[in-house]
Amino acid sequence: MPIYEYQSLHPEDPEQSCMVCRKGFELHRSLDREALEKCPTCRRPVRKVISQVNTKVATKETSDSEAKAAGFHVFNKNCDGGYDKA
Repeated sequence: MPIYEYQSLHPEDPEQSCMVCRKGFELHRSLDREALEKCPTCRRPVRKVISQVNTKVATKETSDSEAKAAGFHVFNKNCDGGYDKA
């Protein structure tokens, strides 16, 4: 079930919004339900906020030779707790 974010139409005006919709709130709603039009607390108008999307990025580990070719220094941890340049 997706998470939708809502905020007051007038977040700067305390007369037109409550503490909940002024700061914004999240709701878990199914896809087939209509967008919320009023704050569940104060019943004043709210709008849906477009929020950041979290996606997984497929990455592969970089080999030592690829890191060196990109200009990075590669270090290996030694038994004393320090690092030696590879």
